[in-house]
Amino acid sequence: MPPSDPRVFFAAERTLLAWIRTGLTIMGLGFVIARFGLFLQLISLQAPTRLHAHSGLSGTLGIFFVITGALAVLIATVQHRKFIFMLPQADIPSSYSSGFIVGFGFFMSILGLGLAGYLALSQA
Repeated sequence: MPPSDPRVFFAAERTLLAWIRTGLTIMGLGFVIARFGLFLQLISLQAPTRLHAHSGLSGTLGIFFVITGALAVLIATVQHRKFIFMLPQADIPSSYSSGFIVGFGFFMSILGLGLAGYLALSQA
């Protein structure tokens, strides 16, 4: 049996955290894009142009970005959980509990999908 190598476990943790950061960044970008449509509407009220017609596209695109970020976090969390269960018990630190990081990933996914729902309702 090969000796225990906790570097594999810690690499998996860092990878999950990187995916969570990436997903949160994509969700934040989506929120900014969706809210940019409001800015375009305010500008078009002051100086009527063709910008008003494109403000709905901004909201829809922003919602898709938020959903994409939430799904990235969700999929990364599921993949991490599967990978951790495949590791030999000797590679996992004895005091480790995957409950927090997996719960956090699922929670952030739910918040992201909730944000997408909020944006969709506020756009209508």
